[in-house]
Amino acid sequence: MSVPAIRVADVSKRFRLYHERNQSLKASVMRGRRARYEEFWALKDVTFDIPVGSTFGLIGENGSGKSTMLKCMARILRPDKGSISLEGKMSALLELGAGFHPELSGRENVYLNGAILGLSKKQLMSRFDEIVDFAGIEQFIDSPVKNYSSGMYVRLGFSVAINVDPDVLLIDEVLAVGDADFQRKCAEKIAEFRAQGKTIVIVSHSLPSVRTLCDEVALLEHGELRDLGPAPAVIDHYLADAFSDRSDEGGHPRWGSGEVRIEAAEIIDADGRSGARVRTGDPVTLRFHYVAKEPVANVMFGMAIETVAGAEVTGPNTRDGGLTCDRVVGKGFVDFRIPRLMLLGGTYDVTAAVYSADGLHPFDHVPHVLRFDVDQGDPHEENGIVSLGGTWEGEALRALGMRERAG
Repeated sequence: MSVPAIRVADVSKRFRLYHERNQSLKASVMRGRRARYEEFWALKDVTFDIPVGSTFGLIGENGSGKSTMLKCMARILRPDKGSISLEGKMSALLELGAGFHPELSGRENVYLNGAILGLSKKQLMSRFDEIVDFAGIEQFIDSPVKNYSSGMYVRLGFSVAINVDPDVLLIDEVLAVGDADFQRKCAEKIAEFRAQGKTIVIVSHSLPSVRTLCDEVALLEHGELRDLGPAPAVIDHYLADAFSDRSDEGGHPRWGSGEVRIEAAEIIDADGRSGARVRTGDPVTLRFHYVAKEPVANVMFGMAIETVAGAEVTGPNTRDGGLTCDRVVGKGFVDFRIPRLMLLGGTYDVTAAVYSADGLHPFDHVPHVLRFDVDQGDPHEENGIVSLGGTWEGEALRALGMRERAG
């Protein structure tokens, strides 16, 4: 087996929480005793490996030990117990503007921060334009960074960090302050790093981003490793545990406050048959049955389709569809009608959800409420997940006859 990029072995980290401090020699003499404190273990016997070339996420509540673990990986903190080994060159973006001097300009800080991360002046000069272009702050590069916004700080810091060309990149929550365009550029850069076989470790509270970007996730709780595995499974269990409504009758994780619940889901073919096998190109309807024990205002229904491997194909909802739901009460159903099912042959899982209209409060979120199969149909394609429904044209092309097609 290949050596992992990062190996965390029985790592524990302790801090002292002081109730009172002796701020001077006089205070120490007057009290006649040492300052009072208690020990706090931010990490407790945490063990996991991060494979080379993977994107790995650390999630958990505030105070769970995520950032402490990342700082131990970056060798900013030293574990009190256990060890961390890291293969290759490492670059880290852990804190907003870490390594920046507020009185220096952006240009001067690029050279300062790059030197801290191990780049020579010659290397920095050759990459300077690329760093500034990625950060998108050309207009302000010669202004003191103390005048930068938080987003400008992050863009410049991240741009320097990725241009070190690391084997391992550590990223803390700081990317959350970037705007939509910066988030897109970061996602593209992370995809580029993954394609190059780089190892990336991300700490984030943005679970959709972690689900999309990460191969594996470690869930920390009060400094202990609570779960480790594929990102979708760990995130689903984490969210399920965040609410009192933790599972359905079949033991599947679900979460939400419960005022509205998804009772069942079914796939219906063009003839109105429920549960029938469908084909690519068929008209189908996904029907979601719900029950509201009391009237609930301003509701949004949504769904997601995933492959059995966990790749999300689509995630429409009523709000994005231009619809509002002012009130639900009692039993009912909502339909998602698909004129032509463009999924290619395979097996797919459906997640159903009911949220507040602003998308912030979950009433019920049920992963894998339905699984269905798609047979090959029209378009007749074999590669990928979906068909674009396009047509080929060209002077050199002619239609295949049935005999040629069968052969």
